[in-house]
Amino acid sequence: MDLNAFWGLVESSAVGASDQDDRLERLTAALAALPAGEVVEFAVRLDEVRRRVDTWGHWHAADLICGGWCSGDEFFYFQAWLVGQGRAVFEAVASSPDALADLPHVRLLASRGGVHAWAEEEWPDWEGLDHVAAEAFDGDLEAQPAVGGLLVSPDPAGEPWDFADPAEISARVPRLGALFGKVA
Repeated sequence: MDLNAFWGLVESSAVGASDQDDRLERLTAALAALPAGEVVEFAVRLDEVRRRVDTWGHWHAADLICGGWCSGDEFFYFQAWLVGQGRAVFEAVASSPDALADLPHVRLLASRGGVHAWAEEEWPDWEGLDHVAAEAFDGDLEAQPAVGGLLVSPDPAGEPWDFADPAEISARVPRLGALFGKVA
């Protein structure tokens, strides 16, 4: 499965879906209809794509959006949510975490006045995407050699910094910082 096929499956799961659970059902069904090797390759492509946004810059942006409530698990699920936004959005954010400020959903979350006002389904995470290939695979996906080295938690690249420092926010994600009231 090449990247075009991977993105085609991810994006087609959104067409007409009512929510993330509906998307997961559609994606699982689509993967289950493929040969086992394609399901393995889907898991590998997901890992490859996810690694592009497994950086301290992206974690910082996710933490800012989530009001400081972005643990390692939450960041891992945030990465999956970002994949679920589709290729064009993903590519923009992979190039610049500050591009998250352009997403209508992120703007909606900022308008809510804090994470305590968010409905559970509004959180920018998609844990289920991590399990969809295993659900669709006929057998033990984790026993497949190609799957052995896949990420199971964040391992961010780059240099960490103080997520709460307004100067760092201004320098690294200024539009996102302004959107969430963290910089002037």
